[in-house]
This record gives sequence, C-alpha cells and structure tokens, in this order.
Amino acid sequence: MTRLSVAPLTHFASPDDTTAPAPPEERGVARDEVRMMVATDEGVAHARFRDLPAYLAPGDLVVVNNSATLAAEFDAVLRGRGPVLVHAATRLDDGTWVVELRTAPDASRGILDAQAGEELELPASGRITLLAPYPRADSSPTGNGNRLWRAAVRGPRTLGQHLVRYGRPIAYGYLDRSYPLAAYQTVFATRPGSAEMPSAARPFSQELVTRLVATGIGISAVTLHTGVSSQEAGEAPQSEWFEVSATVARLVNATRAEGGRVVAVGTTVTRALESAVDGGDGHGAAQLTARSGWTSRVVSRDDPPRVVTGLVTGWHNPGASHLLLVEAVAGQGLTQRAYDEAARGGYLWHEFGDSALLLPTGPGRTG
Repeated sequence: MTRLSVAPLTHFASPDDTTAPAPPEERGVARDEVRMMVATDEGVAHARFRDLPAYLAPGDLVVVNNSATLAAEFDAVLRGRGPVLVHAATRLDDGTWVVELRTAPDASRGILDAQAGEELELPASGRITLLAPYPRADSSPTGNGNRLWRAAVRGPRTLGQHLVRYGRPIAYGYLDRSYPLAAYQTVFATRPGSAEMPSAARPFSQELVTRLVATGIGISAVTLHTGVSSQEAGEAPQSEWFEVSATVARLVNATRAEGGRVVAVGTTVTRALESAVDGGDGHGAAQLTARSGWTSRVVSRDDPPRVVTGLVTGWHNPGASHLLLVEAVAGQGLTQRAYDEAARGGYLWHEFGDSALLLPTGPGRTG
C-alpha cells in the first residue's frame, strides 16, 4: 500500500450524526436545492446550490467529471467460507479487475484475511480467482491483511456483464435503504466506469447548467473513473484512469490566460486536471495538455495544484486523503473555517449531502 507522506491539518468531530441518509429528492429537496456554503478569504455565505452562478463570474470555467457510476457491488460466496460482498473497484488494462471483499450482508467491514488463489463463486458457474494483493504482491494495506486484490474472472459472463445483470450501487451503512443506480448518476454521466459516484456534481440540474452557460460561465468535462472510497486512514488513493482532451486543455489554458478561475467540481476533476499539467513548478507557466492513462497523483500541500483555482466539493470525513486535496486548493486556514462552520450549521455529509464552493484568493493559501 502507498501511505500518505503528510496528513490533513483540518480537524473536526466525526459527522456521523449529520450524514445524509438518502438522496435529496427522497427528502423532499430538488437536487440543486441542497445547501451550499460559499467560503472565501473574506468570509462565509450560506446559499443553495442553484445559486452557484451568482458566486462565479463570466469568463470562469467550471470543469466536471462525465464518468458514470457502475452497479459495482454484488454478492458472491468465498469458497469454503460463505457469503461475502464484492466491490468491483476498476478494470485493469490486462482484463483483470481490482476487487474489494467485504462482509455480508451490509459491507460493514473489509475482509482482510483472504489469500491468493482463493475463489469466489458467482451465479451461472462464474468464478473470480484472487491473484495477488493490489497494487503489488508485497502490499499489506492495513498492516494485518489485504483489502484490495487483483482478480481474474471466468465463466459465461465478463465481470462487466455480471455487474449489469447482478450488480447494484456500492452503498454503506449510513443510508436508510437501498437506492437504484439512477440515484447515483450526475447529469453529466456519459462514460460508465466509476465504482462510486463522482458525487460533487450530483447537485447540478439541467436548468442550472443552462443558467451557468447563459451567464457566460463555461462548462467543460474531463473523465476520471473513481475507485472505491473505503481507504484505511492514511492510505493514499489508488491509481485511477483519466482523460483530459485537447479541447479541455485549450479552454483551461485560455481561461487562465484571460484571468478567469478554473473551478474543479470535485476531487476527481482536480486529480485529472493536475495529472495533465506541464510546467508551473519553477520552470515556466503551467500549461494543461491532452493526456489520458492511469494517474497516481496525490494533490497535497507538498504537491499543490497548478491550474485549479476553485473547488466545488462535498464534505469529507476526518483524516480522509481528499482533505489533503481540499487544503491544497483552498489553503488550510480557509478549509478549517469552512469545516468549523459546516459542523456548527448542520451541513449534511457524504454523497447525497450538501456542498461547498471554495474560492481562495490564491491557490494553496495558508491564512
């Protein structure tokens, strides 16, 4: 496992009692009516997500993730042991998959004592064989076992086909019930591949997109297929597949050259954009280039963003690696003030929760 070399500086109480238990629509709230905190170096404002155009300016560019969510959780039987839940994290270039084993029936805990060579039984004579711990054979993600595995699938269906037939969205115990895959898609979702929803963009509606464009605010899309979000404390995010097109690169470079802000919608977009940057580290101005492939980039105080200057994001748990990225974009001081205010104000956490718009005066400010 890759451990983080630094830890988030932002501290706050666990938000277990303020986690969104259901999609906003199930709570009588439109998806673009969730709460949105707007945090700048001048102060904090409380709004609704549909107010986003009022806090941006003509010439700004909003960049979203167009990855669609897979039905990546399914039931299996670990041969000789019994029922388990499997999370399909990502498909690798050689056709194998990265999978995570969790306890049945509610995926409450990771299964850490599986061994290479063990098999999972699927319906219709399908089989999954655990090949080696991921990302490498000598990894031990928790110090006492392996959470992620590279696995081979055989049988009448590919794993992708199996997910379509038997899969359901990955969900954790804080939800009040199961919800259909449609609840886990954003309005930008066109390229299936994410194990879990790129949730920062979920509050966007088609009407809001229209109003942003009519206001002169640009919208563009990159792709980053997310893995599973159940990292251990201090564990770096796994490599993820991304694509930044030449068109997006030109738009970002032109926006920056003309003084506009590049506002990333989510940590996934930030990771994708910052994985496609040339220069900007003391050897000339940063330029975004067309790029695709696997990224292991961890945006942090030690490796700060070079093109992203604003962030739309949900609220992350204490110690989460995503907090490092938020601090790198917004600065630790602004991040701490936002989280303190969110805790006081009862903002809702996790994928169906509330949002934040973080607009520092300069990237990576520490004040």
